[in-house]
Amino acid sequence: VQLQASGGGLVQAGGSLRLSCVASGRTFSRYAMGWFRQAPEKEREFVAAISWSGGSTYYSDSVKGRFTISRDNAQNTVYLQMNSLKPEDTAVYYCAARRLIAIATRDSEYDYWGQGTQVTVSS
Repeated sequence: VQLQASGGGLVQAGGSLRLSCVASGRTFSRYAMGWFRQAPEKEREFVAAISWSGGSTYYSDSVKGRFTISRDNAQNTVYLQMNSLKPEDTAVYYCAARRLIAIATRDSEYDYWGQGTQVTVSS
């Protein structure tokens, strides 16, 4: 599976961005998907995850209520809608796929990673 993330950019605080992650392969619908981020000089951290069907989602406390993860299995795509962005959301965002259908929050539980897309939020 190859993952291609896009949609990052520069936005002012309070603004919105939508990240997309397109997966290759015909088994996308069997994978749980997640978004992680890594800010400069910080460890990679969990942001959001979604089960294979989209029926279950989970968010880190830092983004809950502001970010929404969704997926379109027909398009092999997972999205991260980010609203009310804050400067502390600035990071490289990575999408990841897990060869199981259930949600996971640790990066060690994911099998495939995209290349990352930069999100910069100015104050």
